[in-house]
Amino acid sequence: MISQKTVRLSFYFFLLLVLIIPFITNEYLLWMVNTMLVYTLVTLGFNILIGNLGQLVFANTAFFGIGAYTTAILMVYTGIPYFIAIIASALTGGLAGFLASVTALRGIRLYYLAIITLAFGELMRWVYLHGDKVTKGSDGLLMPHSSFLGIPLDSEVPKFFIFLLLTILVIKATSNLMKSKIGRAIVAIRENEATTASLGIPTANYIILAFVWSGSVVGIAGAMFAVLTERVLPESFGLTEVIVHFGMVLVGGTG
Repeated sequence: MISQKTVRLSFYFFLLLVLIIPFITNEYLLWMVNTMLVYTLVTLGFNILIGNLGQLVFANTAFFGIGAYTTAILMVYTGIPYFIAIIASALTGGLAGFLASVTALRGIRLYYLAIITLAFGELMRWVYLHGDKVTKGSDGLLMPHSSFLGIPLDSEVPKFFIFLLLTILVIKATSNLMKSKIGRAIVAIRENEATTASLGIPTANYIILAFVWSGSVVGIAGAMFAVLTERVLPESFGLTEVIVHFGMVLVGGTG
């Protein structure tokens, strides 16, 4: 059996290998790697609800789009720094997660929950398309030149290092959360919600927390996606994206 120390050392060795990628690839391949980092967080956030909480929830594209549009709108119209926009995207994504959790708290489960949360994503896409004065409709929002704590994000190389840093921090925070009492309660709800509640565990609170954390993680991924693509379009957050996210979670392994 592989020890925790071996796993930890393997992770850091892999990280060192990853750090040399910008020096051995071209801009296009590095763009692909950056896309992988974005979707790592997208999948991580989705897996919290699908795998860890065990709920059939498809609000992921809503969280993703809200995070991307929050960053784009704030940077285009207010000129705030990208670092602040990321925090704002995490907050709005968390708020969207809280709103999505309301349906689960009302006892709606399985396919009914899937349909309602799927509709949430489509509703947000309708907002992006018809909120022309703010979102520019189908033309999308063109991102301004951005920087992260003074580092200009004018090529794929600095984006790679910033995205890698954000990905590692969010993965570590999520891992710690799932190893804590909160994470164990979330998994217990997946196994048997009624039994978990009978033990005096406030299941509603943990369901809300799982949704909020998922929304925040995917919101950060949306903020990264906005800078990666440099133009935020409504078509990037449609039904096809739901299938892609779901496929990633299934291939990676739920939970």
